[in-house]
Amino acid sequence: MEQRRSPGHDQWFYESQTRPQHSAAAPLVPEAAYLDDRFLLGLQQEASALQPLLLRFQPALLAARDLSQILFPDSLTPSLTHTLTLYDRLSTALTVAQVAGVQRLCNHYAARLNPLPGPDSSRESNNRLTQITQYARQLAMQPALITANSISALDAVGLTEPDIVTLNQLVGFVSYQARVVAALQAIMGLPVRWIPGVSPPPDADAALFQPSPVWQHALKPVELRYASAEQLAAITFCQGMDGLEDAVWLLVHDAQALYGWATLQQRLNDHFAQDEALVQAVSARILGCQRQFDRFAGSARQTLLREVAGDNPLVTVSAQLTRLPERFSAAHLQPLLNAGWSAERIFTLLQAVALANWQDRLSMALGETR
Repeated sequence: MEQRRSPGHDQWFYESQTRPQHSAAAPLVPEAAYLDDRFLLGLQQEASALQPLLLRFQPALLAARDLSQILFPDSLTPSLTHTLTLYDRLSTALTVAQVAGVQRLCNHYAARLNPLPGPDSSRESNNRLTQITQYARQLAMQPALITANSISALDAVGLTEPDIVTLNQLVGFVSYQARVVAALQAIMGLPVRWIPGVSPPPDADAALFQPSPVWQHALKPVELRYASAEQLAAITFCQGMDGLEDAVWLLVHDAQALYGWATLQQRLNDHFAQDEALVQAVSARILGCQRQFDRFAGSARQTLLREVAGDNPLVTVSAQLTRLPERFSAAHLQPLLNAGWSAERIFTLLQAVALANWQDRLSMALGETR
């Protein structure tokens, strides 16, 4: 039987199915597909007053831009071990962008997804894409609910171990990107999106956080004897980096993404100070990442376990950006400005929150704490 491919999509809100058309419909904002910087998505042109700030963080922003090219290239040829197509990747990115609610990201990924041919009309292809979409939405929205069964469901529809690692990197990257973009929009005082009646998922149950957990791989790591030259180079680069010791042999299933992610962390860590540990603990507490919470909570552990709230503006800001990036605004930054914080210090803090949202999701999806 001849397999049919859908030539386009009639709206930017993408799920797992579309109706075929004779000609591709234009996306909501077609020009959003043709941006030079696919990380900041045109914000650098709008933020003329923030050019000194963006220049100060240029090494990290360039690393993030390079990662966007690695994860979402202009063209991609799948292989037997890396089966995710460009369509799979961009539809996943759009799903995560919709969960975050940041319109700029939704416009960009929808515009890039629109002209691509969808999967064939077989039941297997539909089940595969549906499972990918459901997994991405769950990891983006409520990662504490991701379990070994979630990973098994991806395996059941034909995703390989490298595919699953890449899929989690995709979700993590767009979660990070959404919060960096939301942070810059708030610093610029741009209006935010507000949807009446939409509420965030509840914070992770405090009962999840037990002391001294042991983190175990949810997938089979790469074995040294089978590692390629590219994988060995990425592992060598990551040696000595905090938090990667027991995860590197798993993440190296996608060596390019690992190298880019480690480069970004290295460049951001040059800016981080003591305050960033607290906001990273807040992210881990809200999302339910036991491993990262133990690493960063310190003396704030019991306070955060009781409630992620209070008079501390660092906790308030990081909690808002983690829970509802689409509603993050200049008003949330005002207490920090009143306390004399500079734009550079604020942006450093917000990038720590964004990066923590990526790290937490990776840690929770690709390993279990026992």
